[in-house]
Amino acid sequence: MKIIKSGLHAIAALPKQYPQDDLPEIAFAGRSNVGKSSFINSMINRTNLARTSGKPGKTRTINFYIINDSFRLVDLPGYGYAQVSMSERKKWGDIIEKYLRNRENLKEVVLIVDIRHEPTSQDVMMYNWIKSFGYKGLVIATKADKISKGNWQKNLKIIREKLDIKDINLITPYSSDKKLNVDKVWEIFEPLLNITKDQE
Repeated sequence: MKIIKSGLHAIAALPKQYPQDDLPEIAFAGRSNVGKSSFINSMINRTNLARTSGKPGKTRTINFYIINDSFRLVDLPGYGYAQVSMSERKKWGDIIEKYLRNRENLKEVVLIVDIRHEPTSQDVMMYNWIKSFGYKGLVIATKADKISKGNWQKNLKIIREKLDIKDINLITPYSSDKKLNVDKVWEIFEPLLNITKDQE
């Protein structure tokens, strides 16, 4: 995938604030500190388009990033930050649910997890929620450069078992820092976004 241009298209908390067009979207869900913004930046070869925060739980909106004027990558609010009040968590949950339930542009929702850690109960809940909307259940296991390659399969097995993933092709190890498996992830995303060879 050749990224010619990219930019922040919209920041939304309500459906009326979503971009009003028919461009396809892939959205990313995950814990507040799992590295969703870093993942998006590395996929589009930018250093700071998707905003990373040193303060987990800060993203309280849906951020839409437009790529090549032909599709969007969408960063959903992070979950699982302990210092956030129950009312705030519910508000974020409502924001995500409205998007997942009503967004016709949405082609896939991808769960981002940390390859070093067993998924939390909230990860399991989010993964089951994603699948309940009819999505494939793709998982990106980030920070793969933080452990030895020899431990990948062991850690991926723990993630697969915790999330009850039957198809090993649904989970991909990834490193934002090392740009590991960028091309492989694009190969997964391109058919979902209906990207043809001449658009690459």
